[in-house]
Amino acid sequence: MPMYLDPAIIVKLLVRETDSEWFGRNLVGQIFEASELALADVRYALLAQERAGQITKSERVMAEKKFQAMLEEEIIRLLPLNRTVLERAKAIQMACHPHLSMRTIDSLHVATCALHNIGTMATTDGRRRAACEQFGIALIPAKPEDVTNPT
Repeated sequence: MPMYLDPAIIVKLLVRETDSEWFGRNLVGQIFEASELALADVRYALLAQERAGQITKSERVMAEKKFQAMLEEEIIRLLPLNRTVLERAKAIQMACHPHLSMRTIDSLHVATCALHNIGTMATTDGRRRAACEQFGIALIPAKPEDVTNPT
């Protein structure tokens, strides 16, 4: 069964971050799905890392090529961003209010995952994790501390 990838997790698979090894080890061999938003989100994150001096321009370009290859090889399948997703995102924001402030981007990712009946989301984002828990979407890692304190 496919797993939904938060764009931040895609970046961890493309460039070396402190928890990249954990995700590489625990997600190996999976088929992934992500929102079309990942096209912009991943590029933004890579450019931000380059600006911050965390990666070089060459590393960014290589990561972008790797991402494109993952898309072409359908290791990651992009799911459409459309009116149905926007309406579900709105419903998620309302269902989470007032106990959880769901930013638009967060609700769009959770909505995409939910609409396509993807049972698991890989994310470390607190808002997305809280919404997934509320809507019965399993999480990878099961607990955020699993990444920082592997057993």
